[in-house]
Amino acid sequence: MSRIKEFNLPDLGEGLTEGEILSWLVKVGDTIELNQPIVEVETAKAAVEIPAKWAGQVHAIFHPEGTTVEVGTPIIAIDTDPGAGPLAEPSTTATPGGSLPTPSAASLAAVEVAPAEGMVEPGLIGGPAPGGRTAVLVGYGPRTTSAKRRPRKGGVPAQAEATPALAPVAPAPQPAAVPAPGQNGQGAPLAGGLVLAKPPVRKLAKDLGVDLRTLTGSGPLGSITREDVQQAASGAVAAAEPIAVTSAAASAASFGADREQRIPVKGVRKLTAENMSRSAFTAPHVTEFLTVDVTRAMKALDRLRDRREWRDVRVSPLLLVAKAVLLAVKRHPMVNSTWAGDEIVVKEYVNLGIAAATERGLIVPNVKDAGRLSLRELADALTDLVQTAKSGRTSPADMSGGTLTITNVGVFGVDTGTPILPPGESAILAFGAVREMPWVHKGKVKVRQVTTLGLSFDHRIIDGELGSKFLRDIGDFLADPEAALLAWT
Repeated sequence: MSRIKEFNLPDLGEGLTEGEILSWLVKVGDTIELNQPIVEVETAKAAVEIPAKWAGQVHAIFHPEGTTVEVGTPIIAIDTDPGAGPLAEPSTTATPGGSLPTPSAASLAAVEVAPAEGMVEPGLIGGPAPGGRTAVLVGYGPRTTSAKRRPRKGGVPAQAEATPALAPVAPAPQPAAVPAPGQNGQGAPLAGGLVLAKPPVRKLAKDLGVDLRTLTGSGPLGSITREDVQQAASGAVAAAEPIAVTSAAASAASFGADREQRIPVKGVRKLTAENMSRSAFTAPHVTEFLTVDVTRAMKALDRLRDRREWRDVRVSPLLLVAKAVLLAVKRHPMVNSTWAGDEIVVKEYVNLGIAAATERGLIVPNVKDAGRLSLRELADALTDLVQTAKSGRTSPADMSGGTLTITNVGVFGVDTGTPILPPGESAILAFGAVREMPWVHKGKVKVRQVTTLGLSFDHRIIDGELGSKFLRDIGDFLADPEAALLAWT
């Protein structure tokens, strides 16, 4: 058995098919242990640390930081028996852009490709690891070592400082490492009209109307990549619709181009855009507003903070809003449901989502089964959720399965808004800023602490009466939480 084994990007769960390499936690020549985190990958939902499947020495790194890689693609090669002596020096090196030239026969013979299937169990450990660390993929056992994280600038991998040198050996894309009969190794069709292309690439070509047999592949052994298909599709459109551009039009089109910033839409931002567009044009939204005097609620929070057993707990108005929502759901369970076409699924548990703004974009992690938690447990869960989100360590599992969401727009000084429903949920509450305002209290105008709530709901499930009662109950709790707790529990 070959001592050099390639490690493919594993199935990251939640239906994800690709990930962007944020940072390598090892470099070529490093000695690594089983289950040691070796790379940090950003998916459309979270940043995930991937552990080593084997112990040994890093022999090759196939993709630089910032590269988007499909699941099942080799990302690193590990020498599992470095004490056996030096390997034959290959004659090729990796290019700066991450593409690799055709490997030599010696290097191909030395590499064993790990099977793409059965490599790890899909999914992630449920919940972030202690200390806000990224959850690691299951299937390898407990982590045995720690990895030193490379520095970043502004939340983005510092390419010039953090990118490790790529290995002086090229990967073998298949265990046999031999082109099929009729394949010229440069992307030409195989005998019988077959071509080298992965199933996702074939589907993309079919959707874009691109004939794979006409393309020259730029991937390993001439395989056709997504970029090859997309370039071919763009070229076909340009050829079909030629446009004569005058010098004046060209000048106008290029005006200010040097003062524009183009930001790729990917990762969390891409997923958020897709989900919000789908939700906005699928579920018929209705939004209602309620302004509430929360002076008593703010005083109740002050008394709670003064209690000895609560002095080490982060107590914020969001805690009371979350408790109000959970109690209101018990009184109106239909609000905590999902539209499933020919039926409505009412959930008997509440996975309470909290919208969080992070450097990677908007994410909505949720507290699992929040209705079963005590007020102290809920406070701790909310604190952990927010801190983990801000550190960029929220796992995909913590962002899945939400049933009802709160978005705290008040932290930005905003009074309220008309939030869009997360897909699969029937209600979302916007909690606005708490401000001192003139308010009629006991027949007199006084300065009181006031906030405005905005509830958006799916009108297929929640009619105006149900939505209004639900929102009114939340408002009643925040107006006098101690009285509401006595009356409702």
